[in-house]
Amino acid sequence: MNCTTTASGQPCITNVIMLGASPQLNIFGAVGSTNRILSVTNLAQTNWVVLSNMVVTQCPYTFTDTITTRGPQRFYRVVDPCWPAQPPAGMAVIPAGTFRMGDTFNEGASYELPVHTVYVSAFYMGEYEVTLGLWNTVIAWSETNGYSYVNPGSGKATNHPVLNIDWYDMVKWCNARSKMEGRVPAYYTDAALTQVYTNGEVAPYVNWNTGYRLPTESEWEKAARGGASGHRFPWSNVDTISESQANYYCDTTKTNYPYDIGTIPGFAPDFDSGAQPYTSPVGSYAANGYGLYDMAGNAWEWCWDYAGTYPSAFQTDPRGPTSDLGSGRVGRGGNWNYYAVDCRNSYRYGDPPNTYASNRGFRCAMTVP
Repeated sequence: MNCTTTASGQPCITNVIMLGASPQLNIFGAVGSTNRILSVTNLAQTNWVVLSNMVVTQCPYTFTDTITTRGPQRFYRVVDPCWPAQPPAGMAVIPAGTFRMGDTFNEGASYELPVHTVYVSAFYMGEYEVTLGLWNTVIAWSETNGYSYVNPGSGKATNHPVLNIDWYDMVKWCNARSKMEGRVPAYYTDAALTQVYTNGEVAPYVNWNTGYRLPTESEWEKAARGGASGHRFPWSNVDTISESQANYYCDTTKTNYPYDIGTIPGFAPDFDSGAQPYTSPVGSYAANGYGLYDMAGNAWEWCWDYAGTYPSAFQTDPRGPTSDLGSGRVGRGGNWNYYAVDCRNSYRYGDPPNTYASNRGFRCAMTVP
């Protein structure tokens, strides 16, 4: 029976005790943290019994409830007492846990396979793509604090995603945002993590436990799935897409993408006025199960990882290849001028990190302290 560390107060598993057997929990928690394991016999109870405080030395680990070997139905929860009460403004908590990564429909490209199980530690994810307004606010601060960028960035309006910036500029911007808010930056130009990355275009080193950063590819896909399993898109009620759910280029012929049930061909009809890009204000469509907006369509979103092939084995917090294999860094999520196929949760592509275009943006992630 699997159980994942949760915010305080949330039951994570129900167990019916079997005669002559001690219930075992396979627990997924952040290595180095302390997990508090509790139980009750009725969810109406408020007096949860603390069974153990376990220091997590490996993930996953097994806990056996040896207090009672037979008895009534029991409920368990695993709590990290240090779980922060509130995420940073504009960010959502993506809980730790496993998910099936890749094309579960087996309908895409070979590099979306094999489907494999990944454990991802808890992290924060930006509820919205970084807007032009937020981008400009940080740029104004950073340019008087030693930062420089290759591309100034642009966008349809301040509440639309920022575009026309390359991967390196996004990474430096994440550092500037961290510094502006009094946080420790995540990216450095040396392996000792002493020289903050502020200028130029280099492959940085990462302190994964501090500051704003780009999500890893596995973090991005886990966040996009919104806590649901095996669905094509970031919503879990249907496995189809239409102009009411995302900003993408609709194919009404249904020849190539039968899951595109949109009825108005071409660009999103509510946002195709004026000059391109035809982006939409962030948050124009419904959020997914984690409270994240525009995980499908609007703007491509850069990730940390170099593009590479998937393994078949179980992985814990993978961060992709250690060097560029020729396909650049990974982008996810589709955009305003691409078809529905690119909006699928499993779709991935690689581009050189110095690439910039009017359909590429990003959102921030941060490790839960």
